[in-house]
Amino acid sequence: MSKPLEPTLDALPNPFLRYFAATRPAFLAVTFVGCLLGLASAAFSGIAVGPALATATVFFALVAHAGANVINDYYDSLSGCDGANAERQFPFTGGSRFIQNGVLSSRATGIFGYSLLAAVVPAGLWLTAASGPELMLIGLAGLVAGWSYSAPPLKLQSRGLGEFAVTAGWLLVVIGSDFVQRRGFALLPVVAGLGYALLVANVLYINQFPDVKADAGAGKNTLVVRLGVARARWGYAAIAALAYGWPFSMALLGYLPVAALIALLPAAASFAAARQLWLRAGQPAELTSALRLTILAASTHGLLLAIVLSVSRS
Repeated sequence: MSKPLEPTLDALPNPFLRYFAATRPAFLAVTFVGCLLGLASAAFSGIAVGPALATATVFFALVAHAGANVINDYYDSLSGCDGANAERQFPFTGGSRFIQNGVLSSRATGIFGYSLLAAVVPAGLWLTAASGPELMLIGLAGLVAGWSYSAPPLKLQSRGLGEFAVTAGWLLVVIGSDFVQRRGFALLPVVAGLGYALLVANVLYINQFPDVKADAGAGKNTLVVRLGVARARWGYAAIAALAYGWPFSMALLGYLPVAALIALLPAAASFAAARQLWLRAGQPAELTSALRLTILAASTHGLLLAIVLSVSRS
């Protein structure tokens, strides 16, 4: 299978499509699934999901994720890690390549990223007025998690804390989507969303393996850089075990319906990815299948759990 072509200015002459593609839209699916899981959590509790609020929640969550993607590209360009990444596995690792290939300037990318994050603020205020003031805390925490993942002074990924930021960020997507419908906090979205958020964190974690040399050279001390490739392989299996162990235990304890155990089926994809990573962690060109399987596992788990919650009642 041939690799996808990296973006070029000639291939993206339309400014709208150029900026849209810079958000890495294919990877926004994990936020879409997280929103569905939050809406399904509310539905499971017997709450009638309002279409208008649900649509607005999903749309602006996607805008926030898009902004975080663009901001990540901007700061990874400034650090030099994307420019020096000769072992990247596009489109999964090494950034969007928009700055490196001259499609957008670094300045335009930074302005665009911060503009997307700023656009979420008035929408968040409107959703807060429609649901409850606590939503402001959820939204602010989510924006901080997305921004601080790569931006100074926190640069959480460079401190080996990126996985914590990602887990918190996508758990907040589930909690926030539920909150807008429920108009209050509940334990259920945490119960339903933590396993999913951990699987999303594993997507970011495995993406660090092909990038490890470039990241280390740029002083971006990710968890994989800190642990070293050989030891870091255990981290993938540990995160996956926690991700599937959480909903399994929640179903056994009665916090999730027994039917939710069907959402454990994607563990087969995670296991296959873990095996490939174990055998080829130091061979970036051989990890593409494992990267795909990790994304598949996260998205499928979230979708299956959302479906189960939508058709069940507490």
